[in-house]
Amino acid sequence: MSNFYTENPVFKHYLQHPLMQRIVELKERDFRDRDEYDYAPQNFDDAIDSFDKVLEIVGEICADVIAPNAEGVDHDGVTLSNGRVSYAQGTQENLDALRKAGLMGLSMPRRFGGLNFPTSAFIMASEMSARADAGFSTIWALQDCAQTLYEFGNEEQHRRFIPRVCQQGETMSMDLTEPDAGSDLQAVMLKATFDEKENCWRLNGVKRFISNGDSDIHLVLARSEEGTRDGRGLSMFIYDKRNGGVDVRRTENKMGIKGSPTCELVYRNAKVELCGERRLGLIKYVMALMNGARLGITAQAVGICEAAYQEGYKYATERQQFGKAIINFPAVYEMVAIMRAKTDASRTLLYETSRFVDIYKTLEDIARERKLTPEERAEQKKYTKLADAYTPIGKAMATEFANQNAYDAIQIHGGSGYMKDYPCERLYRDARITNIYEGTTQLQVVAAIRHVTTGTYLTQLREYEALEYNPELAEWKERLVEMTNTYEKLVAQVTEKKDGEYLDFMARRLVETAGYCIMGYLLLQDADQKPDLFRKSTEVYIRFADAEVNKIRLYIDNFRVESLKAYAAS
Repeated sequence: MSNFYTENPVFKHYLQHPLMQRIVELKERDFRDRDEYDYAPQNFDDAIDSFDKVLEIVGEICADVIAPNAEGVDHDGVTLSNGRVSYAQGTQENLDALRKAGLMGLSMPRRFGGLNFPTSAFIMASEMSARADAGFSTIWALQDCAQTLYEFGNEEQHRRFIPRVCQQGETMSMDLTEPDAGSDLQAVMLKATFDEKENCWRLNGVKRFISNGDSDIHLVLARSEEGTRDGRGLSMFIYDKRNGGVDVRRTENKMGIKGSPTCELVYRNAKVELCGERRLGLIKYVMALMNGARLGITAQAVGICEAAYQEGYKYATERQQFGKAIINFPAVYEMVAIMRAKTDASRTLLYETSRFVDIYKTLEDIARERKLTPEERAEQKKYTKLADAYTPIGKAMATEFANQNAYDAIQIHGGSGYMKDYPCERLYRDARITNIYEGTTQLQVVAAIRHVTTGTYLTQLREYEALEYNPELAEWKERLVEMTNTYEKLVAQVTEKKDGEYLDFMARRLVETAGYCIMGYLLLQDADQKPDLFRKSTEVYIRFADAEVNKIRLYIDNFRVESLKAYAAS
């Protein structure tokens, strides 16, 4: 029997990261639950052991249930009848297996039936589910919407809704996009009106491209302030499917992730309740929701990277040409090695970001219980900033790598990869959405560029540079220092022009350069701790990233601001 957790020792490596001690300490509040819940950990080691055991169950279900169902789910898709969506049989089997194992609401507090897992552990489960079936991972990962409800809903809403996710395994969705409001969520016009007679809110209008749109519990962005046209007129609402009033008008016929229903919803006087305060729906709540979703999609992309690598490697070792396995040809083994390196680089950035998110979000939660100390406030501020910086760059880099790995997996398979006989064809289609939904790569660059210009990334890179590394890694550290110096010079070179259009034009190149450097240093840290696991990927990745940074340097060095005219739309 296969197991996606035990067969990949990098997961246990990341569970042992030094910051995990602080994360568990904060999350468990000095292990106060141990006297009330028999499954609550007694200490740090017990907590890690708990994560380990649960993730092993996740890994088993992913390998033995979800992955074998993936091809059938991709073929069957979803069905729509009388305004309701039905999952493929395989999807339902996946959900039943996870519900039976108690794996819904992993990160929710124990008092609601959750396991109180930190984000870092939950993201590991998300990554494994995406490796098994990226479409299904979209459905399962949306349970993270419960985190937003927990953060911004009131206690009474917590008691009514969160146990339904944790104990009954109900699904969730976030209803944001509309036909005329895609990336520009300020343009949302779904109308929310207060029903004085029934003392409730009502929603009317249409939502489009809603992942898992026929879920049990929805978080909905709607316009509550009449006469407004911007984000300050939007609020967040909770819609309970049990109340009725929302129908699925259509499901999209998609290129990939076919097991996840993408729906157009019609709200007809649907009864909902306000989540949090009015007018903060987009400004505060959706931003938190989207950041969580973007981290989840980064995990999805890493899972696809891993699956594509595994498929490419397996085929390359089995396929014989000219009397030997094709893995022995340099053109192929280089491709396989770079796929492995991109996967490991994406993963190390994913878990660094997850740790940042864990610390700042847990401190936010503690602040609802008591006043933070000055030291805790400083810690919260530091990790909030880092999470804000790393989330968009992580999604941008990992999703582009996922697409490249899926592309290369097909190339390794040759003509066979173009057929539906091999999973790489499905992976290629599934990967394509990752750098589009929840904010395209271009939008991630918009979010990340201010951390380029304000020095967030450079400061962190210099901190990585100051760490002590094994002398055997000196060559690769020297290359990273040179790459970082190049990055610093390129930022100065672009910003000193004081031309906004030019900065926007070069923004992606600067963000990618930062990403190459950050991922390189994180891999270097991994190789320092676990050379047997990471040494090869570190060497391959840094050499690859160094070449990419030099390409960017040459492009910027040879570009003149007046050349923008050649690119501008006529």
